[in-house]
Amino acid sequence: MAVYIDPPTWPGHGRMWSHLVSDVSYEELHAFAARIGAPERAFERDHYDVPSHRYADAVGAGAIEVGSKELVRRLTEAGLRRRKSTERS
Repeated sequence: MAVYIDPPTWPGHGRMWSHLVSDVSYEELHAFAARIGAPERAFERDHYDVPSHRYADAVGAGAIEVGSKELVRRLTEAGLRRRKSTERS
């Protein structure tokens, strides 16, 4: 059971963002996100978008820091990856 976060390297809306995922369940992810005060609207398909100024809060609450490729690998291996409808396997 773990929640992972990648570095805030994703630009959007004038900020840099991280992705927060679980390797167990969406329930675990939602519970963790609620504990750190992430709004429900930050959930997108299979992850939460976390602004760079909240990165340290997530890590301090127990999120494990990993690179973006590792984050996607763990999400995929857990069977929790939900691709955009325009992406192909």
